[in-house]
Amino acid sequence: MPLKAKSLGDQTPDIASAVEELADAICQRKVILFVGAGVSMNVGLPSWSTLIEHMVEDLGLDKHCAEVKDCSYQMLAEYYRLKEGSIGPLRSWMDRNWKVSDEKVKQSRLHKLIVELDFPIIYTTNYDRNLEVAFTLYEKPFVKIATAKDVAKAAPGVTQIIKYHGDFDEDASLVLAETDYFNRLSFETPLDLKFRSDSLGNTILFIGYSMSDMNIRLLLHRLWEMWSRSGYEKDRPRSYVFMPNPNQVQEAILARWGISMVSEDAESAEDGLYNFLCRIRDRVKRLSANRSD
Repeated sequence: MPLKAKSLGDQTPDIASAVEELADAICQRKVILFVGAGVSMNVGLPSWSTLIEHMVEDLGLDKHCAEVKDCSYQMLAEYYRLKEGSIGPLRSWMDRNWKVSDEKVKQSRLHKLIVELDFPIIYTTNYDRNLEVAFTLYEKPFVKIATAKDVAKAAPGVTQIIKYHGDFDEDASLVLAETDYFNRLSFETPLDLKFRSDSLGNTILFIGYSMSDMNIRLLLHRLWEMWSRSGYEKDRPRSYVFMPNPNQVQEAILARWGISMVSEDAESAEDGLYNFLCRIRDRVKRLSANRSD
């Protein structure tokens, strides 16, 4: 079925142009991939509702009471930290349960495509290690970055996997409780500063996200705000977000922020994203073959 590139304004690209632009930027190693929870859900990771159920049970709360029903997982994680003194026990539980076997990751066609496309920089808000596992399984060098210390020690010339919301190896890096998210509103942490720097000269492709996610919406707004204040917004590299089920409200807001929406009618969200990434991969192969002739 046909792909659709969705945005507003005279500069809206058709889908062929979107694939061509992304493929060309990938060949120049000037694309940042931003990976959300939708990619991890495809290999069977627990949902946020599972995390909420665990916290409610661990804290001895009544899941049917109104005060629990009105809480987000961030609020419950904040309460968990207050009651338990730290997020450590919750992090340990997540570390044990937020993982799948290496074999399952190897069977994931999306993870294989991500490795094949050879993005120089990958940001992810996922806590799991599936991207790192995929790169290891396919023997592709990478460096993981979750803290300022990691930025300083990162080896050049290999794919950077930036754990934007933290990593299970270090409790303090996790952006999980409500206070953690509020602290990110300043957009001034070391990883925020790195993202601002990385994004200035690169195209960004967001996959695996729902536009109802306030955290990613804030990130997109901050990115637009940064360029708008620079006075050089017209020189900003185009960014894209793949949305399996877009609507006109999301379309209008994203267009205001300079983000082109791409979607495809398919049997599932995974099929749509897979088909889209395959088109980009095939285009990259053709461009690489032409340049080598």
